[in-house]
Amino acid sequence: MSNHHVYKKVEVVGSSTESTDDAIRLAIAECGKTIRYMEWFEVKETRGHIIDDKVAHFQVVLQIGFRIAGS
Repeated sequence: MSNHHVYKKVEVVGSSTESTDDAIRLAIAECGKTIRYMEWFEVKETRGHIIDDKVAHFQVVLQIGFRIAGS
């Protein structure tokens, strides 16, 4: 193991009919299926979709940081 780390960030959009927290958790869980070494996330945007004067979906733009394998 080296004494330094190199990271990469990817941007994803999580969506949920329940809440912004749920949108974040769903996005991270889905990314966890293919991205290893995830270490942090940043919320960049929060928005939603309105139908019939009610919130239909919460959307959250996230940047997920992960460590490059071997660094």
